[in-house]
Amino acid sequence: MDFNRRRIIRGAALTLLAASSFKAAHAQSGEGWHPLKGDDGKPVPNTRLPVELTGEIENLPGVIWVGSKSTAVTLYEFYDYNCPYCHAAAKDLHALVKKRPDLRLGLINNAILSLGSMQAAKVELALLMLKGPAVAYEFHRRLFAMPGTKDGQRALEVAEGLGSPRRQIERAADSEKVGGMLREQIQQAANLGLAATPSFVAAGVGVLGYPGPKAVGRIVAAIDRCGEVVCSS
Repeated sequence: MDFNRRRIIRGAALTLLAASSFKAAHAQSGEGWHPLKGDDGKPVPNTRLPVELTGEIENLPGVIWVGSKSTAVTLYEFYDYNCPYCHAAAKDLHALVKKRPDLRLGLINNAILSLGSMQAAKVELALLMLKGPAVAYEFHRRLFAMPGTKDGQRALEVAEGLGSPRRQIERAADSEKVGGMLREQIQQAANLGLAATPSFVAAGVGVLGYPGPKAVGRIVAAIDRCGEVVCSS
């Protein structure tokens, strides 16, 4: 796959921007906007995000939507295919969507860890464009289920296993349209200060890192109950 070097350099620059934004957001939030704790009992970094930015996520191109059609209980995950915590989260989030039919999950690439991550993300976006969300989500689950490093070649193998011709996917993955979608997704994560992978956005709050399946389940239950990631009573 012939990935443009300028785009790769831009992705690296956005990674630095995200790290800087995260430090600023974390400094402002102290120990966290909400008293969130992970499954290990430790505090989970979180911060209130500007509504002007969170409002843009809904119209971001290339989001894979899973679960409910209602927007009442919405959780966004920003992930990288070479993030081990994202690997764990993929299985847990799938189970959570099955458990809670009211949950609407938006899956968004934040391919900042490697060139291979960017390649895999482009294959996913190509599948979404050509085959729709159901096939793209199955690709998402299968690639995350694979052990080891993910890159363009491994992603293409998974896409082929789903009945997609390699050359068709390669052409789409190398297109300006797919490249533009990925740049917008990475830029959105950077603007939100989501330097950790995975990171989540729910009810106007950014949650950095993976707090575990029980903690994410509590967040979703709270959104359903009171419209916040933590209910006051």
